[in-house]
Amino acid sequence: MIRINENYLKLKASYLFADISKRVSAYVEANPDKPIIRLGIGDVTEPLPDVCVKALHQGADELSKRESFKGYGPEQGYKFLREAIAAGDYASRDCAITADEIFVSDGAKCDSANIQEIFAEDGLKLAIPDPVYPVYIDTNVMAGRTGPNVDQRYQGVTYLDCTPENNYVPAIPTEPTDLIYLCFPNNPTGAVATREQLAAWVAYAKANQSIILFDAAYVAFIRDESIPRSIYEIPGADEVAIEFRSFSKTAGFTGTRCAYTVVPKKLQAFDSTGQAHSVHALWNRRQATKFNGVSYPVQLAAAAIYSAEGQAQVKEKTDFYLENAALIRTAMTDLGFSCVGGDNAPYIWINTGRDSWEFFDLLLNKAGVVCTPGAGFGTCGEGHVRISAFNSRANVEKALKRIAEALA
Repeated sequence: MIRINENYLKLKASYLFADISKRVSAYVEANPDKPIIRLGIGDVTEPLPDVCVKALHQGADELSKRESFKGYGPEQGYKFLREAIAAGDYASRDCAITADEIFVSDGAKCDSANIQEIFAEDGLKLAIPDPVYPVYIDTNVMAGRTGPNVDQRYQGVTYLDCTPENNYVPAIPTEPTDLIYLCFPNNPTGAVATREQLAAWVAYAKANQSIILFDAAYVAFIRDESIPRSIYEIPGADEVAIEFRSFSKTAGFTGTRCAYTVVPKKLQAFDSTGQAHSVHALWNRRQATKFNGVSYPVQLAAAAIYSAEGQAQVKEKTDFYLENAALIRTAMTDLGFSCVGGDNAPYIWINTGRDSWEFFDLLLNKAGVVCTPGAGFGTCGEGHVRISAFNSRANVEKALKRIAEALA
């Protein structure tokens, strides 16, 4: 008989955003005349930059003509985009990352899950922040790298607590771990890591022959010049780290789908006999086998971001969301809540002092505003909610007024 992957049965609950969707749908059905404002899921609301739209049209036009038509592209991404990324995101920051170490994909979410395939399924020691983007932990559960869920935590995982006491930046564990997930600017907290903090993680990874999976999906929102944009700004990081980047929040590609992963050629992992192998070669083999690449027009649109005009338009978009974030953080602080994020990230992490799902329901039912309950991101998220800056200015202002009235 056909059998299932029983690791899926260990998943504690349905996916966080699916739970939110169910509650919101129930509210809408019960209150058809009360419009809601969504400040929960991190989906952008502003249209694509003009340079990207023009590039999409150009790509479509080229595909309409026999002489410029393109079929399957390289699984790793077109050379023009990889070179633009290497120059714009890395050479500009004095990071020695080459175009052939960059793999273009259809999403950082997909890559952060798929990268696990090239590592051992058992015996691997995981280090994962709490609170955290649910994909990191859930996909490891699916792959069989954890034990059962006991008291809201999966056995066999070293949880890196992010709390008000450490300003939501986790401390380095005292025990060795193998695969380390870090996300800065952080989702969900909006916290950022200093150069010194990242250097300590790189040193730890080197000492323990670990690999850091560094999610930098929100890097375009960093405004503090002292904060590293890439982990490769830290000397030696190219020997211990894989970096994930996304165009989703940078330039509104959540529906267009384009991202990339950097796997340096210096990075090595080991087989059961202790022999070293190139992680770059393994990931290249995986992508060539299981992925057919991102469409040509979409890659043209992504490359357009790196023009002077594109950079200006991206900054305009991210500045807009950061202005929303500043309004939210100020309003919630004025209401007496402690907050982080919103200055170098599009998320505001609010310490509510009460059950996070209760606070979610309060805002939904009394204000018609959707946030994200912190408990859905991990046990350390309890007592917090995340509010997203992704919406129109009018909706943000309206939502804040409703929240103030609901909490009065």
